[in-house]
Amino acid sequence: MINKNEKGFALVLSLILLLVMSLMGGALIVISSGDHQSNNTSDQYQQAFYVAETGLLEGEKNIINQFLGPWGSTGVRDITGRSLPINQNDVTKTNCFKSFRNIKREGFKVTNHVVNQNFGILIAPILDTSDVDSIATKDKLEFEKEYLKRFRYEYFSVNIGSAPYLGTGSSIKKTATNSQSLGTAYKIYACGFYVAKGTELDEYDDKEEIIIPLETVMVMPN
Repeated sequence: MINKNEKGFALVLSLILLLVMSLMGGALIVISSGDHQSNNTSDQYQQAFYVAETGLLEGEKNIINQFLGPWGSTGVRDITGRSLPINQNDVTKTNCFKSFRNIKREGFKVTNHVVNQNFGILIAPILDTSDVDSIATKDKLEFEKEYLKRFRYEYFSVNIGSAPYLGTGSSIKKTATNSQSLGTAYKIYACGFYVAKGTELDEYDDKEEIIIPLETVMVMPN
């Protein structure tokens, strides 16, 4: 003979097990969602770092182009227009500028300051979809192009004076292949940004969700 109390106990036990399994399932969903969000944020920081490096490279290229002379319409550099940049411009006090705590704020001058450069537009030719046949691939590349437009960079450079320049040359010693002379040193500051979704292309300051500041020094021969 089956005891009625045993039937009631089985029902209660089943409900408890169902509740526990539901809580465990919900916890796993929350943990997985948190891990996914954490991975996305980590990727955004990593990408912003690469974009900041792009800013440093663009700053170096700007100085080299001024040193070698501007490109003419015929594709040849105008060496009569070559120069070493000097500090003569006021800096725009953007959030990137404010990110560098080691800068003396008063009377700070720069050789140039370039802001709100869109990384997505810069590399858009690499993601060209004109030769892609697959609709799914095209859609994915278009999504990636729009996503990368949320990454921006800016840079500014400062002439910090004379510094030893190591260049190739001849020497009295046959074993020596390098000669050292004085050159002009430049400190380049750059930031990579990840801006808020929906930010227009002409907006940049106070729209940043992530800012990665970097700096480097380069020496040009006199």
